[in-house]
Amino acid sequence: MNGAQRARSALAAPAFRRLWLAGVVSDTGDWFLFVALPLVVLRLSGSAAGASLAFVLELAPTVVLAPVAARLAVRFDRRLLMVCTNLGQALALVPLVFVHEASQLPIVYVVIAAHASLAALFEPAKNSLLPALVDEDQLVSANGLVGLGQNLGRLVGGPLGGVALAAGGLPLVAAVDAASFVVSAVLIASLPRGAGRRIAPAPEAETDATPGVLAAFRLLPLRPVFLIVSLASVAQGMFLVLFLLFVTGPLEGTAADVGVLRGVQAVGAILAGLALGFLARGATPRALTVGSVLAFGLLSLITWNLPRLTTELWPYVVLFAVVGAPGVVMMTGVVSVLQTSAPARSLPAAFAALGLIAAVGQAAGILIAGLAGIPGLLQPLLDVQAALYLCTGVVGLVWLRRPAPAKTALSRP
Repeated sequence: MNGAQRARSALAAPAFRRLWLAGVVSDTGDWFLFVALPLVVLRLSGSAAGASLAFVLELAPTVVLAPVAARLAVRFDRRLLMVCTNLGQALALVPLVFVHEASQLPIVYVVIAAHASLAALFEPAKNSLLPALVDEDQLVSANGLVGLGQNLGRLVGGPLGGVALAAGGLPLVAAVDAASFVVSAVLIASLPRGAGRRIAPAPEAETDATPGVLAAFRLLPLRPVFLIVSLASVAQGMFLVLFLLFVTGPLEGTAADVGVLRGVQAVGAILAGLALGFLARGATPRALTVGSVLAFGLLSLITWNLPRLTTELWPYVVLFAVVGAPGVVMMTGVVSVLQTSAPARSLPAAFAALGLIAAVGQAAGILIAGLAGIPGLLQPLLDVQAALYLCTGVVGLVWLRRPAPAKTALSRP
């Protein structure tokens, strides 16, 4: 492409537009399910433990299947792999039509595990395919637009999921989500045939030498970003639990307040996605990553300690609307760093490793946040969560001082 074309948003690339639209459609359908399933599990199980098991089943496949996801995305056409995965996700939702009582709860758990397993295969293929659809200097724009699409899906699908659950129950929710995967599969199938072709082995490697997750961890250019993601994921896992305790505790909020504060995060996320997708094409991925982590820490520290001054809801609405932005910026930076620092053959392994690190980090953070049940530990844990983000930012600042490395070959583990 010429210079004028490269200066435009990634949406200028027709193939990326189709991939982006496929993501918006499937994310919207997924949010129908994300809203409905926890409510259904809680109602059928009658316990918080049942809902907790559902969350564990969503995280576990990312950890267990990381090596498989990396190898599949290297050995097979990623476009076809994504199409098959989408169709598999649609079929996996069919059993939910038959769930009506507590004795059928195991069906829900099996569907959650199957859905999460297929998603664990889809993401590394998608993220490693994206660089084939846009120029390298459009990657920040492309990844920012992906974040925008995810939050548009959340903004539209979340409320509609609650309406669908009330109107038609779990069968209607499952049908809508399944249809969204079929539409996504059709759009992905329309991508250029050569874009997702099997990645050729390195000249010096044997033909069966497929890069694995352990090899991705050994790549020196990726280690700093993996460390940053691991620390930030622990902080995010802590947030998932501490947020609820904070709103219903020091903030003296209601269940409705919890919903409002979680929902307004989409506002900042969408604005950040728009800015990255159409305006911030000169930003460097590493600077975006570090700046977003530091912003997370500062906003968290202010939010957790603000009840000492006021428990009025409106300042927190503003803060949580703003805090939605660093999440999109951070993931845009992280994904762009991996796409520009690793050779093509290593990309599936790198993204599988990224998913593994994030899942393990969040699980660790959730466990740590469980200590908040001990009297007097909630506020210290809130401050630790903010401090963890700030420490992650310090690690990032050290990383920024180092020159960006050239791509290196990924050897077999």
